[in-house]
Amino acid sequence: MTQITSRRSFLKVAGAVSAGFAGLRLATVGQNQVTAESVATFRYGPLRTDPQGVIDLPKGFSYRVISKAGERMDDGLFVPGKHDGMAAFPGPDGKTILIRNHECELGPAREGAFGWNLELLDGFDRSKFYDRAFGGTPPLGGTTTLVYDTRAKKLEHHFLSLAGTIRNCAGGPTPWGSWISCEETEDRANEVLEHDHGYNFEVPASAEMGLTQAVPLRAMGRFCHEAVAVDPHSGIVYETEDTEDGLIYRFIPNQPGRLARGGKLQALAIRGRTSADTRNWLAEGSDAAVTDMILPGTVFDVAWVDVDEVDAPNNDLRFRGYQSGAARFARGEGMWYGNDSVYFACTNGGQKKLGQIWRYVPSPFEGTVKEDRQPGRLELFIESNDVSLIEMCDNLTVAPWGDVILSEDGQPDQYIVGVTSAGRIYHLGRNAMNGSEFAGVVVSPDGSTLFVNIQEPGVTLAIDGPWRHG
Repeated sequence: MTQITSRRSFLKVAGAVSAGFAGLRLATVGQNQVTAESVATFRYGPLRTDPQGVIDLPKGFSYRVISKAGERMDDGLFVPGKHDGMAAFPGPDGKTILIRNHECELGPAREGAFGWNLELLDGFDRSKFYDRAFGGTPPLGGTTTLVYDTRAKKLEHHFLSLAGTIRNCAGGPTPWGSWISCEETEDRANEVLEHDHGYNFEVPASAEMGLTQAVPLRAMGRFCHEAVAVDPHSGIVYETEDTEDGLIYRFIPNQPGRLARGGKLQALAIRGRTSADTRNWLAEGSDAAVTDMILPGTVFDVAWVDVDEVDAPNNDLRFRGYQSGAARFARGEGMWYGNDSVYFACTNGGQKKLGQIWRYVPSPFEGTVKEDRQPGRLELFIESNDVSLIEMCDNLTVAPWGDVILSEDGQPDQYIVGVTSAGRIYHLGRNAMNGSEFAGVVVSPDGSTLFVNIQEPGVTLAIDGPWRHG
């Protein structure tokens, strides 16, 4: 039975984000209020060295490795590698359903679910794969679904839930109880691939084992997708694009909650600044900042530009959108809906390319003919110019107790970073295993457990501890 998240539950969890990001902006703008030492020790105290060499956590916290690449799953397949974005949903009997992306491509075979020599692929029913690669080695990306008992602290079962896709990076949960998995690629059909790639796919949050039918959501655009966020009031879906010159899109579905039935794709533009560049990068070959620098706290009215030929056979959607007046962003990655706003990270935006976080407040008439009366508004909340605060934010989520939790993808150390509603920044965890990025950070619906992935070699952790509310 598919487990459906109620709209009320979705809003309750998502709504916690606003205060956390308001505080984040204040702390970053007033950098003299925050030091590396205060970041390292605030909230839960300093991180303690993990004798197992997996993740350093504060005192009183513990973790379990609940799923590793190469383990056998309950459907007889292997856990794929390259763990990436995730979402958590309420499951049966108080369990948590996790849906996890895998950023795998065509090979090597050991990264996929079918064995080092693809021995499990023989005789496997590929009818639900998106791309069967003309009967050869299929694309090895997709999703796995995990059912976890937070009370018993035990993984109950896990299985492959989407197959035949490429580089499933991030995505986003929907208010109707599904995960939108995004392909971060623009690969075209060729002598190996049957189909074009670069689409979103919807995966129901179900505890029942089995593959979902892989249906590309073509009307949402073909481009280098990263993440999505859904406004439960309107059903509009917002999308990030992971390129250094990407756009921010919105998809207005013909029927909210039925994304496969088509809709209209548009790109975000800033009123009064045609084809704006929001990246704040220094001019090439110059030490001088760009002349139209955007400061944290700056708010713009927004317009939306129609985008046609959304299948983009020439991989030019972002270029055509920019030429039509849309704004350009630096590697749009993590995205989350909360408190009537959409927040998204631009991983290498800013003067030092350490990252930006933006907030978009939709119009009360979002997506309708009345929208011009009161347009949506875009605000730059953070531009980090200090690696001791936040470095290259990737995935982000919001804890039920109000803290914003960020995954870093910087160098050389990777941290899980928290931000309280009062604007205090703290370190929650450090990758003690290797230099691989954290990904898929998300909190269980009951608020007891934080899940996160270390992408390489592909492990999913369940973290418990004395979470502080407020």
